[in-house]
Amino acid sequence: MIPRELLKKIRQIEIRTNRLVSESVSGAYHSVFKGQGMNFDEVREYQPGDDVRAIDWNVTARMNHPFIKKFVEERELTVMLVVDLSGSGLFGSGEQSKRELAAEIASVLAFSAIRNNDKVGLVLFSDEVEKFIPPRKGRRHVLRVIREILFFEPKRHGTDLPGALEFVSRMLPHKSVVVVLSDFLEARAPVRFGSRALPQAMSFSEPLAPATQVALRQAHRRHDLVAVQITDRYELEMPALGRLVLKDAETGEVVEIHTGNAKQRAAFAEQQMLFQGALRKAFRMMGLDSIQLRTDQPYAAALGKFFDTREKRRRHG
Repeated sequence: MIPRELLKKIRQIEIRTNRLVSESVSGAYHSVFKGQGMNFDEVREYQPGDDVRAIDWNVTARMNHPFIKKFVEERELTVMLVVDLSGSGLFGSGEQSKRELAAEIASVLAFSAIRNNDKVGLVLFSDEVEKFIPPRKGRRHVLRVIREILFFEPKRHGTDLPGALEFVSRMLPHKSVVVVLSDFLEARAPVRFGSRALPQAMSFSEPLAPATQVALRQAHRRHDLVAVQITDRYELEMPALGRLVLKDAETGEVVEIHTGNAKQRAAFAEQQMLFQGALRKAFRMMGLDSIQLRTDQPYAAALGKFFDTREKRRRHG
């Protein structure tokens, strides 16, 4: 039995996201995510303006006037949500943690998918694949997906995105839409705050580990891969709160810093800005579409921009 307060939270997410889906996202989703190909539908008489390349010459020869083959898009897709449950996802400086925002974005995409008769699946991962829900349709299935993202208790706290993507490739025999929801923070050279090396490690010169870059490229060649990066305000700028004791949620490392120095806070913010820019550039170099979201900012505009960009590229490509 699911506790009432948990059901209430899931229901609140459903209400909020369904409104957005109904008003804008569902139609945009249909436009930018293509089906597997074109299926033969019927043969009909040629009409002025039809593409002559579609003429069925066998039928035309038998009937003594032109007929064309009509095709329709094979619409049904599989959307696989790949959600990072590593320890850093529990962080949130405001009303919403990164994990809660991931659940809300997953809800928008999942409800858009089932409205378009597509299937939705889920992979939850830390430094191992923790949970797999095979793709299915229907509202009850989507509500289960949201519940698992919000309340699943992972056994481990690290991050292994390459392992998760390898698992997805084994589970999905056909081209699918794969959406990775993560902060994309990996164990790298540490970020500096004054003389201290902060527990959460990043590198703006190489924001993704080589193995992660290889895994993303391989997955993108096989599937339509979208990277959704979720961050929090205080991962990008250090608040002036005096002495702080910070603990890395993934490694358990603890460090004490003093946040009263404005120059050090400015240097930290600049490092984060460089890292974010390097990460966006890395995604572009791999040909990946990406969305950057923050827990303290509305996400509707960012999703709308993503769909608009894909739609323009599809029309002109």
